[in-house]
Amino acid sequence: MPMIDVYAGAGTFADRHKLAQDLAKAVMKWENVPPINLFKKNTAAFIHELASEAISNAAGGSNYVCVQVLTPINVLNREKQLDVVRELTDIVGAAAGDPTLVNRTWMLITEAAEGGWGINRHATRARKLSPQTVQS
Repeated sequence: MPMIDVYAGAGTFADRHKLAQDLAKAVMKWENVPPINLFKKNTAAFIHELASEAISNAAGGSNYVCVQVLTPINVLNREKQLDVVRELTDIVGAAAGDPTLVNRTWMLITEAAEGGWGINRHATRARKLSPQTVQS
């Protein structure tokens, strides 16, 4: 199941819950999973607010956002990766009410190795995912 983490300065987003839900739904769409409880309840986004002094580029700017997406291995081909980056970046910019934020949003897509992620107290293998492993 995918996990999305967003790191941004405090106050960047007015509605963090809606942002988290919008990001989770978008990743589900690109992973091409059905909108059933098995996936809806186990695809999550986390919005982490940081003090502005906890963020900096080399020039000293702190108005950046970092989005990390963890997906099971081989779920997103290159075309889907490009689309995920584009859509999630647009969602972040819209949620911030700042269309220029898309130019300062970093996206990191990581694939979890087989057995390298877990849920329900079990390290899971994507090929062996079952409703008993992931609560629906």
